[in-house]
Amino acid sequence: MDFGTRLDHDTSTALLDRFVERGGRWIDTANCYSFWMDPSGVGGQSEAVIGRWLAARPGVRDRVLISTKVRQQPTVPGRWPESAEGLSAPAVRSAVRESLRRLGTEWIDLYWAHAEDRDVPLEETVGAFGEVVSEGLARRLGASNHTAWRVERGRALARAAGVAGWTALQLRHSYVQPRPGVVLPESGHQLATAESLDYARSEPDMELWAYSSLLWGSYTRSDRPLPEHYDHPGTARRLAVLGEVAAETGATANQVVLAWLTGGDPAVVPIIGVSRTEQLDEAFDAMELRLDEGQRRRLDEAA
Repeated sequence: MDFGTRLDHDTSTALLDRFVERGGRWIDTANCYSFWMDPSGVGGQSEAVIGRWLAARPGVRDRVLISTKVRQQPTVPGRWPESAEGLSAPAVRSAVRESLRRLGTEWIDLYWAHAEDRDVPLEETVGAFGEVVSEGLARRLGASNHTAWRVERGRALARAAGVAGWTALQLRHSYVQPRPGVVLPESGHQLATAESLDYARSEPDMELWAYSSLLWGSYTRSDRPLPEHYDHPGTARRLAVLGEVAAETGATANQVVLAWLTGGDPAVVPIIGVSRTEQLDEAFDAMELRLDEGQRRRLDEAA
């Protein structure tokens, strides 16, 4: 998200180099990253950094998979959300080509609808995404920040139209959860719910990706306390068990959270945002951590 804005080009490419060195495969970005950080008032900086990185390293494109998103890019600089591009057919067609241009690639491995757009008929959005695949511009499709019923309806429309449908769902999800019913200050974020988790578990071709999975460093950094809306008794109980399991395994709390996500049912693909190499290495090392049945049960049952 911060490539080309909060993180300069050299820092960003060093992280990407380390990512590939460690065997990383998926790079997740969005066409709007990060319009709120850039003086221009529009996004595209992250995709552009990734594109320059790929161009400077022949052969790397075949070693990585790229996902990016459409929906939130301002069409008028500094005017968001009122000028967000949306998910109309013309917006999708234009945005995918702009993303391909910035990324310097011929295809996107997973193309996401970044958020719902209920001002546009779902049939139109589904048809436009289907065209993206049929034209070879993307290989798979996903829905980010969508409710489960909208994803299922979209998939049904895609089947009826004979076009590719969404096969991935991206939501905010972590081990510790906000208070039930709380209104998140990040207005565009959609939390994974029991229904969406059950949906991902029940659909064999549906992947669940989780963003903010490490809660901005709050599990391990004293200078990053959990936001106020996580302040409830369940959080204290979960953090206590998390600390116990971390001590038993010799892992960090972040690594236990990642192992809990990736080894659960449904298995979750956590998206990790890093600004330093040691953060990236910590995440990769977490992939070697295996929680035993008792540890996972204790983590699951703490509430």
